[in-house]
Amino acid sequence: MGVVTRLKCAKCGAVYKGDDYLICPKCGLEGIFEVEYDYDLMRDSLRKNPLRRRDRDDIFRYVDMLPVAGPPPAMLRVGWTPLYRFERLNRTLGHKHVYIKDDTVNPSASLKDRASAVGITMALERRCPAVACASTGNAASSLAVLAASAEMESYIFVPKTIPMPKLYQIAACATRVFKVDGTYETAFEVATDAIERWGWYNRNSAVNPYLTEGKKTCSLEIYEQLGYNVPDVVVVSVGDGCIISGQWKAFKDLHLAGETDRLPRMLGVQAAGCKPIVDAFEGSCDVCAVEADTIADSIRVGEPRNWRKALKALVESGGTALSVTDDEIVEAMLLLGSTTGVFAEPAGATGLAGLRAALREGLIDKDETVAVLVTGSGLKDPASLDGHIEVAEVGRDLDSVAMVLEGGGD
Repeated sequence: MGVVTRLKCAKCGAVYKGDDYLICPKCGLEGIFEVEYDYDLMRDSLRKNPLRRRDRDDIFRYVDMLPVAGPPPAMLRVGWTPLYRFERLNRTLGHKHVYIKDDTVNPSASLKDRASAVGITMALERRCPAVACASTGNAASSLAVLAASAEMESYIFVPKTIPMPKLYQIAACATRVFKVDGTYETAFEVATDAIERWGWYNRNSAVNPYLTEGKKTCSLEIYEQLGYNVPDVVVVSVGDGCIISGQWKAFKDLHLAGETDRLPRMLGVQAAGCKPIVDAFEGSCDVCAVEADTIADSIRVGEPRNWRKALKALVESGGTALSVTDDEIVEAMLLLGSTTGVFAEPAGATGLAGLRAALREGLIDKDETVAVLVTGSGLKDPASLDGHIEVAEVGRDLDSVAMVLEGGGD
């Protein structure tokens, strides 16, 4: 396992050893921790057991870079998802070196499975009675699915706006689901109080720093799948800020362990109707809560908890942040589907929408390699395409089909 040397508060800089705290006791919920390892030991482990020689095809191939002793006795396989390069998509974008990291093929159909796998493993190692979280949908789905496969109880808190397909998946697998009368922020507050009262393990990535360690495995895979090369740009949709900070952490860990000699730029993308982190980045200021209004429910987070680490990733990497409209997100969903066959939910396609905007603005050079994360399946929220797809209504005869094909019908 990776040897965690200390936890460092992203706000005040205080350091702690051990895991007695999940957040800084001085700063409260604003005191999100960074997990720091013994990088000399990590370097030695990578030298003795190089990544290219490892046989596991899941996130636990990186066990010496994670805060867990090893894989749990039973759990659905998470990670080692495909990295695609589609010629048709690249021609449409006018850029030769775009790669799509498809995390829709994880067990619950989202990247959040990576975090849940680490969280559940840590809970089992600590003999916790159950795991709980608040979520707009995907984190809850991943926790419910993976906890069930690991024979562990899960308690889920979701906002009233959760898409029904996500709720069905959660309810089918979780021990108990609580639909809170309010926003994600309200669900988060209720879940936090419940976790403290009943002693459940906290799977909220915005509080538990170890969950980000699971998310970083996405970019550890990208590094390997690019032939042990670092991409020039990594494009990530941003809600709470946990995923983008996790991807940056992956490349920093590789660099500190002596595996790489360069780092990528991070491009964070938010919906125009919910862009507190973009506003803070552009204004070089702290994040202010906003009223969230976007079809991309997975990043509909008006009060992000992990914004400090997200901004740090953008600034340290020399990257940038931008926003895209809901119309641009829908266009990206349809573009991704029609050119690659990958069906993404709105938040899952937000990164691609952001890449298109970045290319228009000249933020990415023509020879740079770009990795775009697709974080969740379109089957999570198919209703988001209502009014945006075309379906031909035909009769039971070929003539009606011919009329459509020849332009004579709807």
